[in-house]
Order: sequence, then C-alpha cells, then structure tokens
Amino acid sequence: MMATMDQQALAVRPTPRQLAWQRLEFIAFTHFGINTFTDREWGDGQEDPALFQPTAFDADQWAEACRDAGMKMLILTAKHHDGFCLWPTKQTDHSVRSSPWRQGQGDVVAEVSAACARAGLKFGIYCSPWDRHEKSYGDSPAYNEFFRAQLCELLNNYGQIGEVWFDGACAEGPNGKRQEYDWRSYYELVRRLQPEAAIAICGPDVRWVGNESGLAREDEWSVVPASATDQAEVAANFLDFDALGADIGSRDKLEQAERLIWYPAECDVSIRPGWFYHAAEDLQVKSVAHLLDIYHRSVGRNSLLLLNVPPDPRGLLHEHDVARLRELRAALDAMYGTDLTRVPDNDLNAAWDAEGDQAVLTVDLGGDRTFDRLLLQEDIEQGQRVESFVLEAWHGGHWKPVVRGGCIGYKRLERFGRVTARRVRLRVEQTRGPVRLLNLGLFCQP
Repeated sequence: MMATMDQQALAVRPTPRQLAWQRLEFIAFTHFGINTFTDREWGDGQEDPALFQPTAFDADQWAEACRDAGMKMLILTAKHHDGFCLWPTKQTDHSVRSSPWRQGQGDVVAEVSAACARAGLKFGIYCSPWDRHEKSYGDSPAYNEFFRAQLCELLNNYGQIGEVWFDGACAEGPNGKRQEYDWRSYYELVRRLQPEAAIAICGPDVRWVGNESGLAREDEWSVVPASATDQAEVAANFLDFDALGADIGSRDKLEQAERLIWYPAECDVSIRPGWFYHAAEDLQVKSVAHLLDIYHRSVGRNSLLLLNVPPDPRGLLHEHDVARLRELRAALDAMYGTDLTRVPDNDLNAAWDAEGDQAVLTVDLGGDRTFDRLLLQEDIEQGQRVESFVLEAWHGGHWKPVVRGGCIGYKRLERFGRVTARRVRLRVEQTRGPVRLLNLGLFCQP
C-alpha cells in the first residue's frame, strides 16, 4: 500500500548532526579580513597583505562577548572572496604569513578557535570557494584541488569544527572560464575529517533561509520536497532548490514532491548594515527592538539565527556592538526568565485529550496570570507534525482565542497583547500525526 503524504512526512527525521545544530539556536558570525582594513565589503584579491595589521587583536574579547550574549558558536570568515587567508596556509602567499602582524607568525584561525574553547563556544569556519586572488581559479580541476587542500588545513589543524559555511558565489577566473565547484568532494572531505560538523547554506545539512535580513517564513518547515536522489545532490545543485519560495513545506507543496528530506533553515543577518566593519556605521548598529524582532522571527520560527558582529581594525568587537549584545541578552532574559505555566515538560505528551479530530491541552496556571508570549516546542526527533494551532484563554465562561499559529518544529514563539487568565488551552487544529510536544511556556514582557 502506498504511504500517505502524512506518513511520508512523519518518516523524515533530523540526523543527530542536524539536531545538535538546531539546539544551538543562536550563533555568531565574524567577518574579519583584509576588507576590514580597506573599508570594503568585497575585495578584488589584489590587496597588499601588509595592510592586515590589527593593533589590539583579542579573540577572547570576541568569544566572551558572544558567549555572554547567549550565542553557542562562533563562525569565522577564514577566507572571503578576496582570497586572503587568516591562517598561514601552505597553498598561497596571500595570507597572514605575508603580513607584518605577529611578525608573519600570526594565525587568526588558531587564536579564535582557542578562544572559543576557553569560552565554551563551538567553533565554525567560513571558507569562500570564490577566490579572486588565486590564479588557478577557473581551471576547475586545478582549483578544486587547491581548495580541497585549504579545507584539509582548516579541518585538520584547528580542533573540532561545529559548522562549515559555504556560499555559492562564483565567477570566471583569469582564463575567462567559469569555475565549476566539485561540491561532492568538498562534502566528502568535511564528513571524513569533521564528521560532526554541519555543512551549511550550500551544504546538505542546513539550507539558507532565502534572505539576509535574519527573517524566516511565517511557517518555516524543516521537512521539504526534493527531486534529487540524495541530500548531497540537493545541496550540490542548490540553485535548483526553491530557497526563495514563499512556501517551502506546506501540505500542498509536499503532495507534489518526488521525495522529502529534513533540511532546516539558517537565518543570517548583520548587526550593522554591512558584513565587514566600517567606522561610518558605528551609529547604525541595530536597535534592541529590531534585534528582538529578528530573534522572534528566526529562532521563534523553527530556524537558527546567525548574527554577524564584525571586528574592527584593532581586532576587537566595537564597544557599540558589545553593548548592544549585552542589552539584547538582558531583554531576552527578562522576557523569558519566568515561565508562568506549571506543566512539567515530561508530562506534556500524556496530557493531550482528543476533541473530535483535534488535540487539546488544557493548563491551569494556579491563579490569574498575565502573559503576552507563548513558547512551543515539538519533539523533532520524532519529526515535524503540527500544521496549525490556537491558544485560548478561559474568560467570562467561554474559551476565547488569544493567538493562532502554523507549524511549530523545534521552537515557535508568539507575541500578542497582554492577557490575564487562570486557565489556557492549546488546540492543535491540524497535524500530520499524533502531537509530540516537548514544551509549552507562557511569559510576560516586563
């Protein structure tokens, strides 16, 4: 008998690697390199390495600021499109080895990796496949060998890597030919040398959400359609994946699919207008209110938030950025520090009642409580199930709707006007299988 769409969707589960990645929730990006000293966003590969000379480089300051903000990993731009390498690679002279910093003996990747370990953060790397300095770029076999050699250095020499971040930037090389990346060989190398690392964006573990604003879709599904025969093929042909589509994983979308995969979204955004540091943007750091909105629309929409905080030419995170991170953490702690529900997490699955075709969970708060935030989490180890829900409060002898939502996944956060009630209930109006909820929380913004 052919499986129904619901059965097929429920059979799709995250790998342990994807699950560990999702649980990080909030991580840091640090764009740092030759562009930091030329005041550019994209370098052309012709920069003099002597320009790279941070005067007060302190990787511990980066890691501690990110840790204190509640981030769980820091991803470093080990090489951007200009090809300048922040480690003393043996593959090219276009690196810190040719700069006066640390008398040519410096290694940013090593120092950041060690600082992350001291701060209890995971460490990730961004290594751009597009290289505007390397002469072999465009000679596809030769450059692929060059790039794999650089990956080997990064994956072998800097401890455990939590995420390898690839983008798809590509162009013609000096020979006038467009470079063809051998994505499969890159993935095989990561899997062999860093088997626990999530391969993101142009990778088989994590997809790009489709914008650089840090915002997920209202319903951001992790179970999505794919036409390729395996997930590596989907990633290697990432341009064929509908990353920009408004609808990624609805019931209608899945019913048209040849096969389904678990492919969660990462939301990338910078704390400033640019990705690299520019002094002209010192007064344009995003406000706490803006960052909170991004947080709710990324972490709170079944995605992971990757927030870029670019170090300045001193080699430090700027004071404005660090202060804003501290303010963001304080706001989140105040907002989500006290859960007003009294439902133990491990009792949620047993507490559901059937009401017709719907699943209903009723919670007695033990007295009138005022709240304006709802947190929901599914047990995604068992798949993603809930398609729509409504939270209701008992008021005046009737259940009155407070907020409606769509899919849940790893985490869903809803904001609404303040409500005061003793009893609330969550009704799941549509689901792909028996509801498996890990967490229901109610909170009030101070």
